[in-house]
Amino acid sequence: MSPLSFRLARRELRGGLRGFGVFVACLALGVAAIAAAGSLEAGLRRALSEDARALLGGDVELRLSYRPPSTEESQFFKDFGTVSQSVEMRAMARTETGGQTLVEVKGVDAAYPLFGALVLAPVQDTAQALGPRDGQWGAAADANLLDRLGLHLGDSVRIGQASFTLRATITREPDRVATAFSFGPRLLIDSRALASTGLVQPGSLIRHGALIRFAPGVTVPAFKSALAARFPAAGWFVRDAGEAAPGVKRFLDSMTLFLTLVGLTALLVGGIGVANGVKAFLDGRTPAIATLKCLGASRRLILRVYFWQVALLAAVGIGIGLAVGAALPWLLVVLFGDKLPVAARLAVYPQPLALAAGFGALTALAFAVWPLARAGEVPAATLFRDIVVPRRAWPGAGALVVMGGAGAALAALAIVTATDRRLAAWFVGGSAVALLLFAGAGLALVALARYAHQRQAERGGHPSWRLALSSLHRPGAPTRGVVLSLGLGLTVLVAVALVQANLNRQFDDRIPQQAPTFFFIDIQPDQLDAFQAAVAGAGGSEVKAAAMVRGRITRLNDVPVEQAHIAPEAEWAVRGDRGLTTAASQPDDARIVAGQWWPADYNGPPLASIDAGIARGFGLHVGDSISVNVLGREITARIANLREIDWSSLSMNFTFMLTPNALAGAPHSYIATVHAPLGRESAVERAVTDALPSLSSIRVKEALEAVKAVVASAGMAIRAAAGVTLAAGALVLAGAIAAGQRRRIHEAVLLKVLGARRADLLRALLVEYGLLGAATGVVAAGLGSVAAWAVLVFVLKADWVFLPLPVAATVLGAIAAVTMVGVTGTLRALAAKAAPYLRHD
Repeated sequence: MSPLSFRLARRELRGGLRGFGVFVACLALGVAAIAAAGSLEAGLRRALSEDARALLGGDVELRLSYRPPSTEESQFFKDFGTVSQSVEMRAMARTETGGQTLVEVKGVDAAYPLFGALVLAPVQDTAQALGPRDGQWGAAADANLLDRLGLHLGDSVRIGQASFTLRATITREPDRVATAFSFGPRLLIDSRALASTGLVQPGSLIRHGALIRFAPGVTVPAFKSALAARFPAAGWFVRDAGEAAPGVKRFLDSMTLFLTLVGLTALLVGGIGVANGVKAFLDGRTPAIATLKCLGASRRLILRVYFWQVALLAAVGIGIGLAVGAALPWLLVVLFGDKLPVAARLAVYPQPLALAAGFGALTALAFAVWPLARAGEVPAATLFRDIVVPRRAWPGAGALVVMGGAGAALAALAIVTATDRRLAAWFVGGSAVALLLFAGAGLALVALARYAHQRQAERGGHPSWRLALSSLHRPGAPTRGVVLSLGLGLTVLVAVALVQANLNRQFDDRIPQQAPTFFFIDIQPDQLDAFQAAVAGAGGSEVKAAAMVRGRITRLNDVPVEQAHIAPEAEWAVRGDRGLTTAASQPDDARIVAGQWWPADYNGPPLASIDAGIARGFGLHVGDSISVNVLGREITARIANLREIDWSSLSMNFTFMLTPNALAGAPHSYIATVHAPLGRESAVERAVTDALPSLSSIRVKEALEAVKAVVASAGMAIRAAAGVTLAAGALVLAGAIAAGQRRRIHEAVLLKVLGARRADLLRALLVEYGLLGAATGVVAAGLGSVAAWAVLVFVLKADWVFLPLPVAATVLGAIAAVTMVGVTGTLRALAAKAAPYLRHD
């Protein structure tokens, strides 16, 4: 037999669920966001796991700059299985009509690919597409390369001194997702054809790779151990299928964390709607609660009756959220599947759904306990008086403990399940501070409204203003809840708008004035004079050149990088090779923040100058050591100084600089920056690449446009996420309006009897909700501006300027949105006829 409390709860639910719509919607929205993020991530991770070898291209991949595997190394690889070797480099692709663009050239052998399939259009095998035919090698390219250069299949494209026939476009390259960021479209050729281009020179930045498909019985640990024992100083960068796409995995971690925190924010905001919904429901049940108490019902029975009701409805809201969240990834894949790094394996994944349900249940518990406890604690006589004069009451100590425990569990769950626990902890702390600030802002607005109302009454102010101000501070007014719920979303919007506006300002104004027009790479030492002459002859200026080699960081203070503790923001520096240069004297734009530059004639043990930010991430200081592997030779240098680098200048900056003797004898090439007069950019580029076809150029303007597009996309995504939070805030506002509808109707009827016109009441509503939106917008503008300043100055290391336009747009939008929702939701009260209510009373 079911307990009495459950039977009473079930009977009361038969009477309808009025007042609980917002309660259910708020829970469903937050749970759906968290469930969708977790389900999509699970599908993508499953794809990464199942296709790991195809994404990498083999069981293991080895990479090394400048030199291919030696004969001994190649034979060693073959002893473990099937081997496919490749080469990659950047080059300029030219057409017969004079068009040119930077491409990522990849040369492959007959064994490629070892896993997966290279899909070309029209369909053909690798040998047909890339092999020699009629005295000319073939090539396959990304479709956007043909679009850039206005080419069609069958046309020729020139790389260095060789000409290639475009025979296919690349539909799918199995190991493409595992490669690093690219500066241009892919051009796939036969590796044997690379020698005919004339681009292979000592010091040319060529990345050699070897993929191995293991023979039966061979394991990754056994191969790595044998490689380290046989070639301890070869300098190969090795990764296995478990590390097939580290960039994609980092993207998934960041995406999931971001979307989960967005969903959690929506739940926190929706928690206010939960509390309001429970309170509104219990306010409507006040006579029933008072009657039960008068008939002898205990506080515990009252709590159990309404706890069952809240729990059942919370389960409904969570269930709706889980259903929507589980289905949403299918819709996202249909709409944005081409933008995902891999094809997701969509299914119903229990773990992310259970996590989302846990967040929803804890939120419901944390925010519903207060109004439930109040109904149980207040005596019956006070409950009857509450019908006329609401009384504030604190819940008992037990309820406060439950609320605190649920809040702590919610925070712990958010931190423990996050991929970046430090960021999640900052989010939890920041959310708590933001909630307190907005709660304080709500209280301050109520106090200001009360004070202003008193002054208006003393001075005989306009009735509409007096009525609006009294509505903001009267008992049961939604003021504090609206400020709190809408404020978080508006703060995010202000911060994003200011960050993006400041970055766009730098992209459009500051950076182009000081940034070079071109970066030229792969300049051989014997080409430097010809390069400078070509630039000068075409009108270019401010040529700055520096020798560069590539090396991989291997040790930090004699600790292998695999074992060293490196901050997440500095991990990129130990993934693959890094550019190294040497300098005898301190560069003009170098700002030393620790240590001193070495003497110009220094000839002692190697010294290093490194970026101060990277040093912090590595945990290094002046006097510590860092080791790099260059062409199989490990160089250990003592850190002589740390530099603060202004990366926003886009000038030629190196994270790592060494004394000249450190790289003596190493083959190297030069990298150079060039400024070109407005309108002469193409002429300068053409003059250099005609004179020196082996050089590659990177247009800074195009790189900036790509970065701006990324920033714009990120801003759009964050705005969409903030929209989820604002949707939760709008639900809270709608719930507050619905909860106060009865009181609004009685007020409207009374005022109409006293002579107020509908236009007067409408004017009062416009003033009330306009003031509420303005106050919320102003507070959000202040906090959002502070957040944007902190992100720009401390995270992005960029300049900060307060830009009033995006802030004003957000504030005006808040005023318009709150006023529209508030007035629309209250129109029913204005339309109420006085006579029926007077006869009823």
